[in-house]
Amino acid sequence: MMVLASLTLPWPAKAMDNTLRAGLLKLDPETRLEQRCDAEVLDRISHDDHKFKADRVVAYAFATPQMSADAIKSPGAAFRSKGQWYRLKFKCQTAPDHMQVLQFRYKIGDEIPETDWSKYNLYD
Repeated sequence: MMVLASLTLPWPAKAMDNTLRAGLLKLDPETRLEQRCDAEVLDRISHDDHKFKADRVVAYAFATPQMSADAIKSPGAAFRSKGQWYRLKFKCQTAPDHMQVLQFRYKIGDEIPETDWSKYNLYD
């Protein structure tokens, strides 16, 4: 079973600044794909809907993501915003070097009750 790491970014993903770029380049290709797509999730959600300030994403919360060489489909993800977790589905395709996102789609689902957080390995 593949385990994807959750990601917390202290910087805006959209900037793709030197710190983010340098960090991604140090990762193996598969991990870079995961982390680049996680960064895109955080950036897009916060940018597209200002009621959210996404700061963490867990791609595997409710289902194991499907991965290919340059893409991730995560039908059972979750993200955290302002201390609350929400269900999420996303598809992310990157360039072969996994540094540029070529296609990205997502759908925000329902708020996840705090009583369920431990069951899905979600945390404060």
